[in-house]
Amino acid sequence: MNKQKYNFDEIIDRKLSNSIKWWESKDILPMWIADMDFKVADEILDAMKKTIDHGIIGYDDKPDSFYESIINWVKDRYNWEIKKEWLVFTPGVVPGLGISIKSFSKEGDKVIIQPPVYPPFYRVIENNNRRVVENSLIYKDNKYIMNIDDLEKNIDKDVKMAMICSPHNPVGRVWKKEELEVFGNLCLKNNIIMISDEIHCDLTFSDYKHIPLASISDEFANNTITFMAPSKTFNIAGLFASVAIIPNEKLRKLYNDTIENMEITHTNGFSIIGFEAAYKYGKNWLSQAIRYIEDNADFAVDYINKNIPEIKTYKPEGTFLMWLDFKPLGKTSEEINELLINKGKVQLNNGATFGTAGEGFFRLNIGCPREVLKEGLDRIKKAIQ
Repeated sequence: MNKQKYNFDEIIDRKLSNSIKWWESKDILPMWIADMDFKVADEILDAMKKTIDHGIIGYDDKPDSFYESIINWVKDRYNWEIKKEWLVFTPGVVPGLGISIKSFSKEGDKVIIQPPVYPPFYRVIENNNRRVVENSLIYKDNKYIMNIDDLEKNIDKDVKMAMICSPHNPVGRVWKKEELEVFGNLCLKNNIIMISDEIHCDLTFSDYKHIPLASISDEFANNTITFMAPSKTFNIAGLFASVAIIPNEKLRKLYNDTIENMEITHTNGFSIIGFEAAYKYGKNWLSQAIRYIEDNADFAVDYINKNIPEIKTYKPEGTFLMWLDFKPLGKTSEEINELLINKGKVQLNNGATFGTAGEGFFRLNIGCPREVLKEGLDRIKKAIQ
């Protein structure tokens, strides 16, 4: 087994790259978009270098070993036995959400989401002329829970789909089995197809374990489209590679038909290489990364409680994202954002973009060297004090 020790304290200058996160930063420290500032595992980079050294970059297909890497990864981490025929390669989870909307609903249909939630959830629904139904999470005592009573009230004959973020971005919940069961049973009872975005599933902290929604029962599996990817897990988001896991043959055909109609059946060869290498060889890197990120979360919570008591936060259960509550300041999200950018010289994600339930909150990316995290927190402190 590879016992290599990785250096997550290493600071890599990304300002001269084409990074969306960094390229316009100038004097602003970017702690917003959800990619990490950690070097990718050598095993993944070496696999991609081998492809380059071969000298020809042509059209590539997906070998059996690609599918086996996914099947083995999911079995090893979640004890969920999936089959090769269930797997559909998709160029990113967000495109997969859009493909799902087109495949399983028609214009005017309603789709349930649980704000505050990843902004593309709104966009893929609205841009395809479907209607958003907000089932906002309940925020109480520094923790979010599902509002099942509200979910039940919002269900009517026009609701055809429900999208769940698991683990949840941005609030950091790793849903318990009982929570998923209540959510899923309501959807089954009302013939609502479940779309489960599980892109952060591998990044859970020591006291929590991710449970794939579709793994709970055959009935759930038959009614769920699950999205997983190594992109957040291994910091390879730029490869735009994900997989849709669709056990239901009828739903899988509808999904594949949409992909074929959109002519997006081809794949990026580097995506396949990086994807497979991550799942085959990345376990050691990931275990170290999770420990480092969890330590970052502990550091950030302690720093904020001691040095910026004006804002509130809590330790997430997973992901490399933290959700900061600026509401005690009595300012609008826009006013807070201006203070962060202009006075603190630090950029976070404005919570208002995650829905009205995110007003007054900001999302902080802690997937970075601790020195950078400390600098970011210092800048937040400067911005509001």
